[in-house]
Amino acid sequence: MTTREVVELYIGAWNARDEGERRTLLEQCWTDDGTYTDPQSDERGREQLSAHIEGLHGRMPGARFEVMAGPDHHHRYVRFIWRLTSAGAPPLEGMDVGELAPDGRLQSIVGFFSALPT
Repeated sequence: MTTREVVELYIGAWNARDEGERRTLLEQCWTDDGTYTDPQSDERGREQLSAHIEGLHGRMPGARFEVMAGPDHHHRYVRFIWRLTSAGAPPLEGMDVGELAPDGRLQSIVGFFSALPT
């Protein structure tokens, strides 16, 4: 898979409301022991990440992510800019920086909310 395809599967997992669909997408793009960290959470493994995504959809019905720029990658690292929209809430933008495993799937993501301060 290309890095773009991996990121598209990952964003697809965040948009999947059905647990089975989300798990299938995560199996394709996320290592078993992958880590996800953002300012509000620190998840270990595919099961925790899936539960975290489920919680987001419970708190933000209709939540939808889209890639706004990238992905950009070199060596085993990837980054991309995303936007989250949800009914009744202002859009949230951020950037994810990830590390790819030798098989090309995501091994870790560190997410940042909003643009960099100037």
